[in-house]
Amino acid sequence: MRTVAIATLGCKVNQYDSEAIAGEFRRAGFAVVPFEDVADVYVINTCTVTQMGDKKSRQLIRRANAKNPDALIVAAGCYAQASPEEVAALPGVYVVSGTYDRARIVEAVLDFEKDSRGLETTGDHDEAVEDTHGSFGPKGANRVPKVLVEATCAFGGYEELPADGWTERARAYVKIEDGCENFCSYCKVPYVRGPVRSRELERIRREIERFVVQGYKEVVLTGIDMGAYGRDFGGSPDLADVLAAAANVDGVARVRLSSVDPTDVSEKLIDVMAKSDVICPHLHIPLQSGSDKVLSRMNRRYTMSHYQDVVAMARERISDLAVTTDVIVGFPGEDEEAFQATCDACQRLGFSRMHVFQYSRRRGTVASGLPRQVPRKEKERRSAELIGLGRELSLQFHRGLIGRVMPVLVEQAEQNQFEGLTANYVRVYADGRALPGDIVGVRISEADEGFVRGSIERTT
Repeated sequence: MRTVAIATLGCKVNQYDSEAIAGEFRRAGFAVVPFEDVADVYVINTCTVTQMGDKKSRQLIRRANAKNPDALIVAAGCYAQASPEEVAALPGVYVVSGTYDRARIVEAVLDFEKDSRGLETTGDHDEAVEDTHGSFGPKGANRVPKVLVEATCAFGGYEELPADGWTERARAYVKIEDGCENFCSYCKVPYVRGPVRSRELERIRREIERFVVQGYKEVVLTGIDMGAYGRDFGGSPDLADVLAAAANVDGVARVRLSSVDPTDVSEKLIDVMAKSDVICPHLHIPLQSGSDKVLSRMNRRYTMSHYQDVVAMARERISDLAVTTDVIVGFPGEDEEAFQATCDACQRLGFSRMHVFQYSRRRGTVASGLPRQVPRKEKERRSAELIGLGRELSLQFHRGLIGRVMPVLVEQAEQNQFEGLTANYVRVYADGRALPGDIVGVRISEADEGFVRGSIERTT
């Protein structure tokens, strides 16, 4: 049986897309094997949010080529969309597929296996290749890549490419939207993902129902700019409507939102969350900076005052709410005063978890041309300081759970121990017998900056 191995970099949307691509290969008769194995085809679903994402994408492509020089390598995702010619020049790459029309990946591979003539494509890589070197055609530099992506303006509607399932048996991701139109000055995502395209609500509901039947207990709604859901439908339904519909699916135990911008955390959304026992009391709301001046240069479209009001309103109405966030340090023009404003804001807001990123200069973005770029050493110093603060805040939040019994969704278990997540997104390690997919009550007895410990108390 022909084999395919898939590696994924980046966000939860990329993870969803990789699962969907894996399903297409399975239906075509391929066995999906671990990326470390020798495979006939390798798919690298790339990321370009940071320079490190580009670098890791190239490293994975080279690793696949070293593992099996005769394999066909497919480069998909955001880096492939942003820099198709650069990616096509890497050793072993045959198919360069960006962030749209990914259903054609398997078609391209099968077509090359059959007669090596590929697909009609756009761009500069549309020559045919005669297959005189075996079932997977010429090797190395003689293989001509086929670029399947078109310009961003050619994106159509939402590409319905459902995921079959997930290796992790407790939680399933459901993609509800693709694309972004915010054009934050540091970000390449709108250029590589295209405009907002929302998935039909009925299709979302049917996928959740299918995952519930398969035994998944938690559903995580995700998208590139999830809060923009429905804008291309004229504003109705919106994200709150999707969340309510998901929570009403028979048999679903938990529904969780992934990242939502502060401008999209509406009173309606908070009201839906507050009234449901199924919706997880967890909001990931990117802050990015605590300085209004920096936020303006980032083109983030909100102020610190607005952000704080949103968090306060959510905490007032949603019990046990955890708020997590993303922060960028070293953005052009961020002086020491602006950085300290970010530290002070994080301290006041008391996040339960913080993801800290050093600003990464991305070619083609507005921020790449801004004056007063921050030196690398200074970005590293600020990052280390803010990461330390984030750990302190996490520890404070976790200590507040000591003595409480928290429902935990078990993800992994062995012998008399297991680990999982609370509804408000705290990692738990506990003593007791449980199976993956169980939801059990755990009495919390110890707190660490990254997790809590406890023992099983009751089944919920």
